[in-house]
Amino acid sequence: MGRAFEVRKASMQKTANAKAKVYSRFGKEILVAAKSGEPDPDMNVALKKVIERAKANQVPADVIKRAIEKAKGGSTENYTSATYEGFGSGGGATLIIECLTDNNNRTISDLRACFNKAHAKIGVAGSVSFNYEHVGMIVIAYENEEEMLDALIMQDVDVKDLEVEEGHMSISVHPSDLHKAKCVIEELIPDVVFEMLEPTMVPNEYVELSGDDKMLFERLITLLDDVDDVQNVYHNVSNLNIG
Repeated sequence: MGRAFEVRKASMQKTANAKAKVYSRFGKEILVAAKSGEPDPDMNVALKKVIERAKANQVPADVIKRAIEKAKGGSTENYTSATYEGFGSGGGATLIIECLTDNNNRTISDLRACFNKAHAKIGVAGSVSFNYEHVGMIVIAYENEEEMLDALIMQDVDVKDLEVEEGHMSISVHPSDLHKAKCVIEELIPDVVFEMLEPTMVPNEYVELSGDDKMLFERLITLLDDVDDVQNVYHNVSNLNIG
């Protein structure tokens, strides 16, 4: 199977799988975007883009509305972004953890507890990310590669990779072109349903784990999923068994 398909498969193993986690994650992102400017998507480009991604991830309209209303009401909640990098217990496993937090000390304490329980190690900034690529990832049910590539190139979208596997097309673009690519695809396929529309971190190489290393890494991902401040986890392991 190709690299793009592996990316799509791995994306299903991110911590944002559970609906409650998805709603919480986008609720925070929408609140942050709304408070960074006008709490109106027609006047706030950043907010508009987050809402588009939320809708693509099937976040209900009432969840989106509540987050915007909270910002309009002068919510005192303030979140800052923080990114952490780390290593599994063995086998070359690495991961990148994106957080939105209102208490950095609490967040790092919670993350250290997860790593300790999984015999893993938090790394310093740059110790892992150099081996990942930041891309905008789109997944849709579509198979005409030539037509899609022509449409994207005609609109100057920087396409990194495009692949069809099992009836699904995975498209990776430069992160700044994610919104532009979305608009091109909607024009080409008016009734398109986005299965994924996200900025993401893609590892340059994947590894397969076995035995205790695999079990411990799965434990780590599960533990991180329970940390409220964690928004996304990206990793380079291709054979995890996590629902």
